[in-house]
Amino acid sequence: MGMKTKIALGAVVGIAVIGAMSANSGDGDGDGGGKNDGRTSASAGEKSGDGAKADGGKADGGKADGASDAKPAEDKAVEKASQAEQFKAFVQKNGSPNEKNAVSHVTKVQGADEQNDILDAADVYTDFTGGIMGEGTGPAKLIASAFADWKDSENGLVTIYDAEGELLGNGQF
Repeated sequence: MGMKTKIALGAVVGIAVIGAMSANSGDGDGDGGGKNDGRTSASAGEKSGDGAKADGGKADGGKADGASDAKPAEDKAVEKASQAEQFKAFVQKNGSPNEKNAVSHVTKVQGADEQNDILDAADVYTDFTGGIMGEGTGPAKLIASAFADWKDSENGLVTIYDAEGELLGNGQF
């Protein structure tokens, strides 16, 4: 097989793989029913907005009784926070005492905001030392469990690392 043939075959295989992955990403809500794309949701939102105007609501989406649909200031602060801060805030609100203690050692979270349900991988870095034989192995399982409560994925893997970048543990989310 010549060099040009190998290159052409590689390009065809690459295009086929990319096409298959793009066909599987985001084509519905996974219930097996009809297709549900973003246009349907947007048009439904537009229709509900028109209904609010007909009911005497404000054109900007506000409610007729003066209440606002805007998020509270604390939610906006959480959106701007780093992934580690968001994770810690979630665990402080919803976690067990042991999870709260374990998550207090988290220094950095990567990959939690980029999910496609095909292969989601997140990394959580801690200030524990000693690697897999050190003190952080037990808390790493608690951190992975708390992460699974925070994020949900069809096929997610969270990996917990110590301060030196050595593996402490992992879990599915």
